[in-house]
Amino acid sequence: MLSEKFRTRMKELLGEEYDAFISEIENRDAVRGVRVNTLKADVNSFFRKSSLDLSPIPYTSDGFILKGGDGIGNTPEHHSGMIYVQDPGAMATANALDIKEGYKVLDMCAAPGGKSGQAAAKIGERGFLFSNEYVPKRAKIIVSNFERLGIKNAIVTSLDTSELPKLFSGFFDLVIADVPCSGEGMFRKSSEAISEWSEENVSASAKRQREILKNAPALVKLGGYLLYSTCTYSLEENEMTVDSFLKENPDFALVPVNEKLRAATSDGIVFSGAYLQNLNLCRRFYPHKSLGEGQFIALMQRVSGGEDERILYKDSSKAPTKEEAQAVKKFFLENLTSEPWGKLIKVGENLVLSSHGIPIPPRSVFSAGVLLGTVEKGRLIPSHQFFSSYGELFARRENLECGDERIYKYLHGEEIPTREITSNGYCVVTYCGASLGGGKASLGRIKNHYPKGLRIK
Repeated sequence: MLSEKFRTRMKELLGEEYDAFISEIENRDAVRGVRVNTLKADVNSFFRKSSLDLSPIPYTSDGFILKGGDGIGNTPEHHSGMIYVQDPGAMATANALDIKEGYKVLDMCAAPGGKSGQAAAKIGERGFLFSNEYVPKRAKIIVSNFERLGIKNAIVTSLDTSELPKLFSGFFDLVIADVPCSGEGMFRKSSEAISEWSEENVSASAKRQREILKNAPALVKLGGYLLYSTCTYSLEENEMTVDSFLKENPDFALVPVNEKLRAATSDGIVFSGAYLQNLNLCRRFYPHKSLGEGQFIALMQRVSGGEDERILYKDSSKAPTKEEAQAVKKFFLENLTSEPWGKLIKVGENLVLSSHGIPIPPRSVFSAGVLLGTVEKGRLIPSHQFFSSYGELFARRENLECGDERIYKYLHGEEIPTREITSNGYCVVTYCGASLGGGKASLGRIKNHYPKGLRIK
């Protein structure tokens, strides 16, 4: 049951649109969406071949409205990382601007990793992604999602956002601040969000958001962008927070979002007493206007000032031992068609291939590239992330197409017969060309290396 205080606040915000908004919230189910992960799949090809009931989203080239979709987490499309299930409103944020290939991107409050994943697909392997999440358990979720999506060039940390300006200065082309909020935009999806809502929670969220934003300016290079978003409607957490930030940081300016997103959203609200009179450039994503849940978006650009681009910490990675380096080299020669680009390093006790070339921060690092595996008795035992991220380089490949009865046997953890592999050794198992995971071919069978924790019951 929606709070009467919430209803009153929304009626003041929406005026004549209030009835349409409330009707949508109370009478219609939440909308589901999927994003095609272009690191592993071609959008047009996927749309033509997929058995999912999909409708294109107008403001994004890789997002779709999903009808039905129960059990989508058990599909090979999901397990292979070809898709990421994401609310259409949440997808809107990263489409506020054209994220360029090669950009360096920081996601300050990244869990569960949807917006980071969008950015990773856009920046390509020439770019760099730094995804931070304060809560360690949620940082682990980002690592799991990145593993499935095949993201190579990322570092994942669990730090307070106040620590980030101590690591980088004027370094990023784009900083995403998708901040914790009161969650009003999630009411159709979460009864918990409804029960936890209060005006006190709105005020506490706004205070926390302003503290987070204070840590952002030093991180953005001249000409770079700060992308602020919430999944809530309150003025306090949205336009008022943006207005306060820009008053305190005159070297940043609100800029228009992409035209397609502008058409799918409503103008921001110029509230009484606002410092800025162009808050209408902010965007409000309402479920009665576009399919999806609530979202607020403000795109800001650094137009003056800024620090020189610098990394402020020393690299904490170590060199691998001679035995480890030799084992990795031998594995590449025996199992890959070409050697992957990057530097072999150790982060803690993990053997990692770093393709981004960025030094490893001194602490709270959950992922720093692609985990290759462990060395036992002079041989590399490959990790699932290695298979997922570099599957296209494996010489032995077993491709499973839609309808192949071996797909779910593999996802269950069973051995499967091979029809394409003619020699023994480590191999990758793919679904429609996208890596599901690994195995070891022996005498016409593939011994399953799909991790137990990911298997379908």
